[in-house]
Amino acid sequence: MVDLETTGLDPRSDEIVSFASIPIEGGRVVVGRACTGIARPERMPDAKTIRIHGLRPVDLADAPPLTELFDRILESLAGRVLVAHAAWVERGFLSAALKPLGVRLAEPVLDTAMLARQVLDPGTLPDEGAVSLSDAARGVSLPVHSPHVAEGDALTTAQLFLAIVARLERTEPQTVGSLARLSKG
Repeated sequence: MVDLETTGLDPRSDEIVSFASIPIEGGRVVVGRACTGIARPERMPDAKTIRIHGLRPVDLADAPPLTELFDRILESLAGRVLVAHAAWVERGFLSAALKPLGVRLAEPVLDTAMLARQVLDPGTLPDEGAVSLSDAARGVSLPVHSPHVAEGDALTTAQLFLAIVARLERTEPQTVGSLARLSKG
């Protein structure tokens, strides 16, 4: 599971300021092996963005630049299927950040926002767009851990992913391939 906090939503002009990845092994969230970090952006977040994730310039000023965190990020993702909520954000930012290194994200990338649409009551879902992480977690009776904080969102996403897969497997066994197809809508 991966979650990023950024200075905005456009990977061409905005930057990653915080990341967290939490592995799932044997159907269990392994919180003790979480990988987290904050990164100093070239351009500090504006007030609107700070209200969302709470990372102020003073919090980021002494952090290393993202390039110094690449080894940790890549190590935490190596050999794993990337799972994220509204995965277009993580896919876009990680792809842009890793492109100068000649590194590409492995496919597939699983999206819990899309997968949640498969198991949640359609009457509780928005007609268009992604289901929010908080709404999806509550929809399967899970707690929401520190919204818009990378570590909290990664943990919520990990638990949500396991709950979704468990519900989907009530009707048929799931594979990474079947989950990838469902992630595309």
